[in-house]
Amino acid sequence: MTSKVYRIGIVGASSLTGKELSEELGESSLAVSRIVLLEDEDESVGKLTASGDEISLIQRLDRSAFEGMDFVFFAGQRDETVKYWQDARKAGAGIVDLTYALEAEKDVLVASPWISEAAGRQSALGGEFDLGTQTVIPAHPVVVMLGIVAARVQRQFPLHAIAATVMEPASEHGSAAMDELHQQTVSLLSFQDLPREQYDAQVSFNLLTALGDAAKVELRATEERIQRQYAALSNGALPQLALQMVQAPVFHGYVTSVYLETAEPVTVAQLESVLAGEHVDLVTDGSESPSNLSAAGQEEIMIRARKGFEGEGAGTRFWLWIAADNLKLAAVHAIACAGELGRLRPSGKVQ
Repeated sequence: MTSKVYRIGIVGASSLTGKELSEELGESSLAVSRIVLLEDEDESVGKLTASGDEISLIQRLDRSAFEGMDFVFFAGQRDETVKYWQDARKAGAGIVDLTYALEAEKDVLVASPWISEAAGRQSALGGEFDLGTQTVIPAHPVVVMLGIVAARVQRQFPLHAIAATVMEPASEHGSAAMDELHQQTVSLLSFQDLPREQYDAQVSFNLLTALGDAAKVELRATEERIQRQYAALSNGALPQLALQMVQAPVFHGYVTSVYLETAEPVTVAQLESVLAGEHVDLVTDGSESPSNLSAAGQEEIMIRARKGFEGEGAGTRFWLWIAADNLKLAAVHAIACAGELGRLRPSGKVQ
C-alpha cells in the first residue's frame, strides 16, 4: 500500500474522532496520501487544522466532493453519513464508517482485522473482508479490546465465560458531552445548577448505568451495539459476552474490568503469554496499573491479569483490568480497516 499515493477524504474532520484520525493518518502507512478534510457545517469550513505534519484547510462537503477519492472516512455526525455515503459509494471510494450510521445497510461489513489476526483468521469468525467489500464499519473500540482478548485466549485455552464492566468516557460522545461534563464539574464546585442537555443526569463525580429519559447520549444504544457487533464477529466461535456499561466522570479513555473463566486450569503466566502480542501492552506486577490516564496517547491496549481466587497455582477464574485511549484506538483500527480495503483494491474489485 505504501507505494501508491491515495486520495483520502475525512467527513467530519473537526470532530474529536476526525481530528484523531487525521493525525494518525499522518503517522500511518497512508502518510504519503493526499488527505482532504470535509465539513458540512459553515462554522468549520475554511478553518486551518493540522493533518499529521501538514496544515490543511477544511473544505465544504457536497455531493461532488468525493470524485477521484480512493477512501472516505465518515467520522462526524450520523446524519452526514446517511446523507452522503451513497455519493461516495457511486464515486468508487472505499468507505469506512466510524459513526455506525450504516449498520443496517445491505452489504456493509462490520469488521476487525485485529480480531481476525488474534484468532488466527479462523474461518469460523465473522467480519471477513472479501473482494466485494466496499463499505466497512470498524468494530467498536470495546469490541476490539474484548475480541482480541477472547480470541487469543480461546486459541490456546477454551473459554467458558467472559463478562465485562465498561467505563464509558465523555469523549466517546463528542465535544458537547465533554463540555457538559466540564460545566457540571464547575457548577457543582460553585454550587450552581447543573447543565443536563446531553446526559439529563449528574455525571460529574458520579457513576451511572442509565441516563435521564431526555439524554442525547445513548448509553443503552452503545451497550446494544457492542453486544451485537461482538456476537456478529464471534459467529459462535467465542463465548457469549455478558456486558454492563457505566457512564464514568472522565473525559478520555476506556477502562474495563473483565472476568474470564477458562474450561481448564491455567496459570497467570500462561494467560499472560497468550495475551501478549501486537496491539497489546501487557502490564505485569510492579508496573503502574492500566488507567485512562496511563493509556492516553497510547496505541496499544493495556492489560493486567490476576487470579480470581486465593492461593497459588493454576485456576480457571481470572480478572483482567484493561485500559485504552478510545479515540486513538478507534482511529488506528479504522486505518487498519482501510488497509484491508486497499489490499483488495489493486484487483479492481473495490469499485
